[in-house]
Amino acid sequence: MNTAMAASLSRIQSHCTTRMVSTAKVENAIRSALPDAQVTVEDMTGGGDHLQVSVTSVAFAGLDRVRQHQLVYRALKAELDSEAIHALALNTDLPS
Repeated sequence: MNTAMAASLSRIQSHCTTRMVSTAKVENAIRSALPDAQVTVEDMTGGGDHLQVSVTSVAFAGLDRVRQHQLVYRALKAELDSEAIHALALNTDLPS
């Protein structure tokens, strides 16, 4: 591998590792904003940046789906803005 390729690979690896977010950090961020929330987070690719998140909270009562998702997006603003989370599949619901 030549020097330019090695430098490029090093930058890519650094980019990937610095932007990864743990599932526990995502859960904690959501629970900080929605203390009653039942939260599940699944890392879809193993890279920490493509997540499937399900949130159940009484805070969603009376809100349409868009407003429910906005509450979760707000809780994850730092992770989304930094692109630590690149893709987020989100399900929200009220407790049964």
